[in-house]
Amino acid sequence: MSSIETIETLGHYINGRVKDGSVETLDIYNPATGKVVKRLACAAQPQLEEAIVAASLAFGAWRNTPPSRRAQVLFRFKQLLEANIDEICQAITAEHGKVLDDARGELIRGIEVVEYACGISELLKGEHSKNAGPDIDSWSEFQALGIVAGITPFNFPAMVPMWMFPMAIACGNTFILKPSERDPSASLLLAKLFTEAGLPDGVFNVVNGDRRVVELILDDPRIQAVSFVGSTPVAETIYQRASKTYKRVQALGGAKNHAVIMPDADLDNAVNALMGAAYGSCGERCMAISVVVCVGERTADKAVAALASRVKELKIGPGTDIENDMGPLISADALERINAYIEQGLDQGAELIVDGRGLKVEGSEDGYFIGGSLFDEVSETMRIHSDEIFGPILCVMRVENLDQAMSIINRHEYGNGTCIFTRDGAAARYFSDHIQVGMVGVNVALPVPVASQSFGGWKRSLFGDLSIYGPDSIRFYTRRKTMTQKWPAQGDSEGTRFSFPAS
Repeated sequence: MSSIETIETLGHYINGRVKDGSVETLDIYNPATGKVVKRLACAAQPQLEEAIVAASLAFGAWRNTPPSRRAQVLFRFKQLLEANIDEICQAITAEHGKVLDDARGELIRGIEVVEYACGISELLKGEHSKNAGPDIDSWSEFQALGIVAGITPFNFPAMVPMWMFPMAIACGNTFILKPSERDPSASLLLAKLFTEAGLPDGVFNVVNGDRRVVELILDDPRIQAVSFVGSTPVAETIYQRASKTYKRVQALGGAKNHAVIMPDADLDNAVNALMGAAYGSCGERCMAISVVVCVGERTADKAVAALASRVKELKIGPGTDIENDMGPLISADALERINAYIEQGLDQGAELIVDGRGLKVEGSEDGYFIGGSLFDEVSETMRIHSDEIFGPILCVMRVENLDQAMSIINRHEYGNGTCIFTRDGAAARYFSDHIQVGMVGVNVALPVPVASQSFGGWKRSLFGDLSIYGPDSIRFYTRRKTMTQKWPAQGDSEGTRFSFPAS
């Protein structure tokens, strides 16, 4: 790419075809090289309007398409995703930086939601009450909302969109996706494959851009619901702003996920699990474990020693090399931010056991690489504990007992995920029952629910009443309608009643 003319400019996907954007563009970088690899056309009001009109025109026919026929399209979509898995993963790695194996893992988890959506005929079945009153039957059904939208983050450019649009579309809605401007290629590939699977034009649209198109989506009253995944400050803003136009909103925010290691834990298994949970995808996961709370000094000493040796052995480099454990951070700004957090941890008195700063990868010197870092003697008042860092920094805290560990977790503003490592069933049950966190693992470091469950945290990790994908998605993407009917026999007549009807 010796000149600007050789760099591809990505547009949008509207009404079943690729569309150009406005003249304003954003740069898309390969994090492993620090170089611009593509440009992204930013949508403005005309592009969003085109998508809304297309989605509106497609809604009537799609809403009335039998769920079994919608499922047939989803089955074909699933097959095409599996057939094109390598191309999609390469697009993810080229723009996000995560290693190919991790990209494959996220795509497979997204495909699992598509597979769940294929059962929409069963999932949409309503409820019926015969003889709810004298000769009166009552039933409820779940009807599509209309046009719905999804706003997704950079860290899972395929999986998080697929947490949203397959279920929304299966329920009979039409969808507008605004993916992250940092790695949009995967979403455009998904849209093309969905059309190839037989999805009618206008049912699924991708509109690219920055916060300005997000604001247009939030303010447009024709869009009935918004799903969002990102940081807590943005999630809260989106929840408040979208609610003003009477949208249904689910806004998943940030996290600070703690792992508790009990004295009886299988330490080798715990360390193996924590290495992947803390440093996988360079720590850029909302379910990443970023704090280990060790019960007992002996437990902490052993855990720190084992973790330190493993962190130093991490293989770091471009995600295209399958031998690497960890790729680069998403951007130069992210690299600067993570370095600043390490400095803050030192300034506030934490002990830096492994320092990941200053890493240079041969052949990729301009990439956004950083090594794994490990802190010990971390306290609740330190920013490396209070803040969501979103990078490869693992903090170790020391407590005397399980109740102290749980108090630390329960006091935190976030309540996304947590886990406990123990052989004690009673301790695990007590922890699971009393911890104020939405997703809990027992000897499982990343307790991300399967597609038939629902994903969502507590406290300031989720704004809205319903979690994402799984059974909650049916309720989120539909409205309940309840019908009550009576068919009087010929000639029957009832007198006027002024009392409130009762069964």
